[in-house]
Amino acid sequence: MRCCKKIKHFLSICLLVLFATTAMAGSSSMNIRSASLAALDDSYALNADVDMKFSEKMEEAISKGFELNFLIEFQLAKPRKYWFDDEVVTVTHHVTLSYHALSRQFLVIRGDQQKAFVRLDEATDDLSEISDLKVFQKSEVEKGEHYKAAVLMRLDPKKLPKVLQGDAMGSDDWKMSSQRFEWVPSLFK
Repeated sequence: MRCCKKIKHFLSICLLVLFATTAMAGSSSMNIRSASLAALDDSYALNADVDMKFSEKMEEAISKGFELNFLIEFQLAKPRKYWFDDEVVTVTHHVTLSYHALSRQFLVIRGDQQKAFVRLDEATDDLSEISDLKVFQKSEVEKGEHYKAAVLMRLDPKKLPKVLQGDAMGSDDWKMSSQRFEWVPSLFK
């Protein structure tokens, strides 16, 4: 009798561990590792490195031809001591990931620029690397002032096809948003 209780206890622990690892493996994630601003001729560009992982449901939807739209939200603010920060610039950029079944290629579309990839992991690598994304003009900032920059990247659930919106509402598989990454940029160097 005692042996049966131990076996039952052992099996319940194994099932709990199995469900926990399955739940963690199935979920999607997005994390901004680093971000910086680079001076161009008359503007500043955002460079960031994002770590992203799609859930199995998202990968399946992409391979079936559904389009995933992502938002890159950038904000530049002037910190205030006793009040809310003064918002200088807020910019949102759209990036789309899709699969073209006829050519068997994954497409990453940024504005009017399109890149094609043979494998999903190659497209994900390109999607997770934000480089030279113009976010504001040099004339919008003042020399000698201190600024605070922030960036956030997330899946836009409003742009999902109607078929997927219902599934996305209650499922953690479709909740994909990074943390708000903040830093103090070095402007005018």
